[in-house]
Amino acid sequence: MKVKYRNRAERQESLQNYIGEHPFATDEELSRYLGASIPTIRLDRQILGIPEARERVKNMALDALHNPTALAAHEVVGEIIDLELNKSGISVLQISEDMVLEKTKIARGHHLFAQANSLAVAVIDAQVVLTGSARLRYKRPVYLDERITAKAMVKAQRGTTFLVSVHSKVEQEIVFKAQIVLSVQDSKFNKD
Repeated sequence: MKVKYRNRAERQESLQNYIGEHPFATDEELSRYLGASIPTIRLDRQILGIPEARERVKNMALDALHNPTALAAHEVVGEIIDLELNKSGISVLQISEDMVLEKTKIARGHHLFAQANSLAVAVIDAQVVLTGSARLRYKRPVYLDERITAKAMVKAQRGTTFLVSVHSKVEQEIVFKAQIVLSVQDSKFNKD
């Protein structure tokens, strides 16, 4: 979809808005969305002071909470870049050679689930959070070198039980969905 902009300022405003909504968009994705060449996108980013995708992810990761209560940072599958306890969280996972099937280069499903589950657990503000059950939907295969952005949202809480919904996307396409029921084993929740 090529969009014609009246001037550079209009294109740059669209670029800024799109990155505001999709902070991990690569120059290639921005080029496709805005209908401009990759060198034009890079120049616009430089003029606007917007770093490249890798740097934006790194900056968000530095600002995000890295030590979720129930998990050590190294136990999270993917990299948490945003976390609002008991509400929502976002993580990114780059599919590497060791995560795919050798012949097809398709990511093994347990990596998608592990990213979603560890993010769901990290969102809950408690010392001990256990997965009770999960309903999963694999929407399409994920391939080597694709980057998965997972977003977890707490949908409901009943006592010490939480329902967390996770949607995982590659670019703008949903590739995996999970509804995860978590049980909190924490005295502060048992007092309520």
